[in-house]
Amino acid sequence: MTEKFPYHPPKKWAWNKDSGGAFAKINRPMAGATHEKALPRGLHPLQLYSLGTPNGQKVTILLEELLSLGHKGAEYDAHLINIRDGDQFGSEFVSINPNSKIPALVDHSGDKPIRIFESGAIMLYLADKFSALIPAEPAKRSECLNWLFWQMGSTPYLGGGFGHFYVYAPEKIEYAINRYSMEVKRQLDVLDRHLAENPYLCGNEYSIADIAIWPWYGAVYTGAVYNAAEFLDTSSYTHVGRWASSLAQRAAVKRGRIVNRTWGPLANQLHERHDASDFTLRTQDKLATSESDNPLTFSEQLDQKS
Repeated sequence: MTEKFPYHPPKKWAWNKDSGGAFAKINRPMAGATHEKALPRGLHPLQLYSLGTPNGQKVTILLEELLSLGHKGAEYDAHLINIRDGDQFGSEFVSINPNSKIPALVDHSGDKPIRIFESGAIMLYLADKFSALIPAEPAKRSECLNWLFWQMGSTPYLGGGFGHFYVYAPEKIEYAINRYSMEVKRQLDVLDRHLAENPYLCGNEYSIADIAIWPWYGAVYTGAVYNAAEFLDTSSYTHVGRWASSLAQRAAVKRGRIVNRTWGPLANQLHERHDASDFTLRTQDKLATSESDNPLTFSEQLDQKS
């Protein structure tokens, strides 16, 4: 074991800026702003600052679903945060999200602006604000929250664990890949067993739980995230596949998943969204129902790096 892994941790860890890996230039062991930068503000009360990664898609899909339900107050401006360029470390973004991660939302509809960061918190805030896509009955609401927070707690093992070591680490480490492959397959099995008995995560009701889980696990199923469908044998999780395919057909999902996206086919990109008319150049019959473009693009998984 020591010959294969000769590294011995020092008594006190020190930051090595040349440690390598796909994210060496943007990772750092401290918080806070690195530069002064103001954020733009559009005309709508809801101002979203994001990128079209899976975590970003969760919020834009939810907003598009709310609009499709007739909630006009869900109109929003989606401003692009280029995390490759370090926009997440700009002073005004950090004032909204001290953790420097996308997405971040500011609601200007009340007397005072309300900041919301962390995608799960944003989804719960919006669902409660509009009394939509979350069950009202206590037991069903609890079940919805169970799965919403399952996603928040489980996905770091998928993104920062499996994705990092399978795709982005400077060398392939068998132990790490095996460790996180086992966990991702266990998570897929959790979903598959549940979806075998339920059309959606919360039973018969489509909810924020489905919207939160789909951009990650639906994309893992198709191979759009990490190009690992064959490696993980995702086709064996047939109930996940049925569920993922059904969500991909929803018009609001097709719209929401391309907002703030800057890679892949042009038909699947809408860098910023300020009005529903922004989608008109990308008619629904041209929107892909699955992410077939290169899943290894740098910015695809930055919001779950480790």
